[in-house]
Amino acid sequence: MRTKSALPPKKSGRRRGCAAALALSGLLTLTACGSNSSSTTSSSNAPSGGGANGTVGVILPETATSARWESFDKPLLRKALNEAGFDADVQNAQGDVQKFSTLADGMIAKGVKVLLIASINGEVGSAVAAKAKKAGIPTIDYDRLNLGGSSDYYVSFDNVKVGELQGQGLAKALADKPGAQVVEIEGAPTDNNATLFHQGQRKVLQPLYDSGALKLVRSQAIDDWNNQKGGTTFEQILTGNNGKVDGVVAANDGLAGAVITVLKKNGLNGKVPVTGQDATVDGLQAVLRGDQYMTVFKPIEDEARNAAELAVALAKGDTAAADALAQGVSQDPKGKRDVKSVLLQPKLITKSEVKQVVDSGFVKASDVCSGDVKSVCAELGIG
Repeated sequence: MRTKSALPPKKSGRRRGCAAALALSGLLTLTACGSNSSSTTSSSNAPSGGGANGTVGVILPETATSARWESFDKPLLRKALNEAGFDADVQNAQGDVQKFSTLADGMIAKGVKVLLIASINGEVGSAVAAKAKKAGIPTIDYDRLNLGGSSDYYVSFDNVKVGELQGQGLAKALADKPGAQVVEIEGAPTDNNATLFHQGQRKVLQPLYDSGALKLVRSQAIDDWNNQKGGTTFEQILTGNNGKVDGVVAANDGLAGAVITVLKKNGLNGKVPVTGQDATVDGLQAVLRGDQYMTVFKPIEDEARNAAELAVALAKGDTAAADALAQGVSQDPKGKRDVKSVLLQPKLITKSEVKQVVDSGFVKASDVCSGDVKSVCAELGIG
């Protein structure tokens, strides 16, 4: 799949950014405290706030493989929607496809104004969008595009670009190792984002594989983004390659952590560059420690803010305002359609850029700069 974006004019973007910053200023402090677990403020699943304008339904996918959904997306979306005068019914399917569908049925039955879905997989996401459409409820694919679906809009990061950054990071780390042997540990094959990450990685790495500058040992997708499966799979690949590996493309920080655990067992951590994504506390600490070469920072507050603004416009029936926000386009080859999109830009983070993530308020210095990385933080002026 190709994903392309057209950014809105800078002037209007600044106006939206300033308004959103005022609306979310208190929230960023809250969410920075919860990078590894859900904040107490977001623990309730009931709709919140005095939503005079109605309710926006939000279904998030799980908590097992990433802390972001409960710690960041949930409170950020809720706060932004409440500020706009809407109740936010934010639920998490906990990786259960049937629960995802049941939650959607409940929200549709009670007549939410808009349904915003971060689906477990494309099949259930598409099914939910079809039900909502039949009921006259607009849907937004959040973070993950459901191929073959019918959602009116899509809000995410430029996920091909995420993969390109991962490929660029690994290529730079291995620039002085001609013929370096690379293992790719990818995300779930049912997640379109994982497909886009891999596409972006290969835009950078395939020419290097073709020329012999790098050697691909094996590329393996991991069902459900399961970190334990990722670690086991990587260990099997490493054993099968006689314990030899020079670099690892890990699709996110969770899988990177599993890979690093195996590398530690073999005395290879810190010697083999590993990529990641999400700028989690654990991932950032691994970068500071030198066990992980890089991660990708995707400011979730920007994603949540744009999704909330889009949902508010649709809830008010203002498609012109929605279209003005969603000036990018994502292609759905399965559905043979173009989807109006908000596509945000990710950032490559190596050791020297970790301070940028902390300074942004995405994570707290006290969470990142603990234990054995405290002295590294001090050297880098983080705190």
